[in-house]
Amino acid sequence: MIELAGIPIWIWGTFLAFVLGMLALDLGVFHKQAHEVKMKEALTWSAVWIALALVFNAGIYMFWDRIYPSSQYTSSEAGLAFLTGYLVEKALSVDNIFVFLMVFAYFQVPAKYQHRVLFWGIVGALLFRAAFIAAGSALLQQFAWTVLIFGGFLIITGVKMIVLKDKEIDPEKNPIIRLFRKMMPVTPDYHGQKFFTRIDGRLWATPLFITLLFVEFTDIIFAVDSIPAIFAITKDPFIVFTSNVFAILGLRALFFAISGLVGMFHYLSYGLATILMFVGGKMVWTYYQHATGNPDYKFPIAVSLGIIVGILAVSMVASKLFKKEPDVAKGPLTLEEAK
Repeated sequence: MIELAGIPIWIWGTFLAFVLGMLALDLGVFHKQAHEVKMKEALTWSAVWIALALVFNAGIYMFWDRIYPSSQYTSSEAGLAFLTGYLVEKALSVDNIFVFLMVFAYFQVPAKYQHRVLFWGIVGALLFRAAFIAAGSALLQQFAWTVLIFGGFLIITGVKMIVLKDKEIDPEKNPIIRLFRKMMPVTPDYHGQKFFTRIDGRLWATPLFITLLFVEFTDIIFAVDSIPAIFAITKDPFIVFTSNVFAILGLRALFFAISGLVGMFHYLSYGLATILMFVGGKMVWTYYQHATGNPDYKFPIAVSLGIIVGILAVSMVASKLFKKEPDVAKGPLTLEEAK
């Protein structure tokens, strides 16, 4: 039987077919006509994606030993690794939502076209992350010391998230956006839900495509943070990939469900930064244990899950207990300031 990373190839194929089928159903049936996604619809889709992830998680709990008998994990350990990785990716994706809000506001994207941008943005994100995961897995298998680079990078990123929390984002200063504008003309106005249009026989990009381009660029930046974070939980490529995919697939619905609420949790960014520093420190600590004569050492996954859930809970409760007061001299907080 042909295998990839210890998993039968047919299981990989079935999973990818499921993902493609859900994406086709989403865009081709439920969002065939552009419309504004309301709270009820967003909450329903969020529940669907979370339920599907938990069903998949249950499948790992029950069948992991059968499909991957040579794995370093038992079925329960693999199930916990998936759940922890999924939770970390889901939590870190909240940062994406902050940026998406600012980008949509900056480009004044009509509400009914936002889902289309996020849909194709997530398709691109799946491809990029698959490449990052494959590269990261190969590096960790061939060069064990790269775990120190990943761990150190996460710790530094966590510190930067705290220090540079209020740094504003200006899409027009992005080098990718500036380069693209030099290569192709961009229409001043939107042309429905089109990414490109022809004017007098010449191909023009629309502001909707510029928005998509920036969303893709942003996700690549976030992937550089989140992929090492999940490798701190588990190095199994199948668990890393599937937990990432489920977290990303639910990102659109999560955006529309909580976009109006993210300002309520102003301490959440500190919680996410702490999680990055924790998982980075865990990677460094585990490497140290292996290098000093304890090659079988594994940081308990259940403990990791408990710490991560605890950090998120504390940051959200603190946000409710210690509300952020607007600057009286400046008036109400702007969208950017609330982030």
